[in-house]
Amino acid sequence: MTRATEAATFFGITATLYLALLFQWLPITLPKTVQEFTLPVLPWWALVTFGAYSLGNIGYHVLTFRDCPEAYDELQVQISQAQNDLRSKGVSIK
Repeated sequence: MTRATEAATFFGITATLYLALLFQWLPITLPKTVQEFTLPVLPWWALVTFGAYSLGNIGYHVLTFRDCPEAYDELQVQISQAQNDLRSKGVSIK
C-alpha cells in the first residue's frame, strides 16, 4: 500500500467511526456531555491540532536549517558569470 492509500484508509475509517458516534448509529451509549459537547467540536480540535503541529514542525526545521557554503560559493560564481555576460552585451550593472 502507498502512503496515500494508507492515509485515505485511515481517514475513511476515522470519519466513519466519528459519524457513527455523532449520529448514534452504534449501540454504544456515551455520556451526555461527550455526545453534546465533545463530539461536535472534535473535527475542529483535530484541525487546530494538526495546524499547530505543522507550524511547529516548519518552524523547527527553519531554525535548524543547515548552511551550505558550497552552494553559496557556486551561486557567487554564477552571479559573477551572469554579470560579465550582461556587461559584454552592453548592460550597465552597479
